Amino acid sequence: MTQQGETMNRRRLAGTRAGTRAGARAMMLGLALLLAAPAADAAPVAPSQLPEALVPLVLAQSAGPGTQRGAVTNLPLPRYVSLKGNEGNARRGPSLSHRIDWVFRHAGMPLRVTAEFGHWRRVEDRDGAGGWVHYALLSGVRTALVTQDMLELRTRPTENAEVVARAEAGAILRLGECNPDWCRVSGGGQRGWVPKATIWGVDPGETRD
Repeated sequence: MTQQGETMNRRRLAGTRAGTRAGARAMMLGLALLLAAPAADAAPVAPSQLPEALVPLVLAQSAGPGTQRGAVTNLPLPRYVSLKGNEGNARRGPSLSHRIDWVFRHAGMPLRVTAEFGHWRRVEDRDGAGGWVHYALLSGVRTALVTQDMLELRTRPTENAEVVARAEAGAILRLGECNPDWCRVSGGGQRGWVPKATIWGVDPGETRD
């Protein structure tokens, strides 16, 4: 993975056709087979905040009013990436000599990059837990964490559109296009639109094509 390619899955996706349509049960079973494993909560090894004294002095450079860019990649900060493999160690500082404070244990889980130093990125999950992770453990593939239980995926980005599937809180979905209020997500063989406020892994004002 290249550094330039960086830019950010917690439980299961259960889908069902709206109403009592024939085949609803078959769809539910089909989705269940394709669900991501529970978004394993990041496991604390020894929870602690990164001491400010250990933070490199130059983490980001200003790119204009209200904007920061990483000093290494020149990509925006903060930004979202995802965990590339099934496990990622988050360290207290940006080197292998620093102790592991946190372990992320689910491939695809969205993470927010808040700082850069060499080959290391300081990341955090939805709850603010994390630390310094080697960039090779991160992917630029964008994902989103469902924050509302039985979230309805709709055919169009409107409240009255047909429901095509439902996702449990903690499910990790692939993030597609986003307008100011809705995002298109996919997972378990299903795809649909959800309100942006019901997922984590995309900023409120962010739009995606």
